[in-house]
Amino acid sequence: MLKLKIIVVDRTRSPFLKEGESFYLERLRRYAHIEWVEVKPARIKKGRPQQEILAPEGASIVKRLLPRDYLVALDRSGKALDSKGLAARIDELSFSHNRLTYVIGGPLGLSKDVLHRAHETLSLSRLTLTHEMSRLLLLEQLYRAFTILNNEKYHK
Repeated sequence: MLKLKIIVVDRTRSPFLKEGESFYLERLRRYAHIEWVEVKPARIKKGRPQQEILAPEGASIVKRLLPRDYLVALDRSGKALDSKGLAARIDELSFSHNRLTYVIGGPLGLSKDVLHRAHETLSLSRLTLTHEMSRLLLLEQLYRAFTILNNEKYHK
């Protein structure tokens, strides 16, 4: 069974998003082993350079990566796929990698180090999304991808 690791910066504070995350994490467990990892956010201080804030978060993310992880960074500059395209990409990667790791940064995004280490970068939308909302959207799209791959009726 494929292993999915999802690394996020900070915890989800919004109750309705937290409920949605739990809902899709439970559904995803039918298709893959799921590991949800939350890393400590850096304190954002006015006047402090963005990369100086992102560096400790990036270091925390990198510590949780294994050499065999195929790293997919979520960033607005990434490649946009439709749901069938994401399903096809997961299917393709599952032949050569048994561990896919998706990473979502905090309010300022991801450090340059994490983006450079990523094997690929995906965008969920051209719209600006909160990092908490991005988590729920990623989980829903991963679930949708697996239902597509299994010819189940969730995806229309």
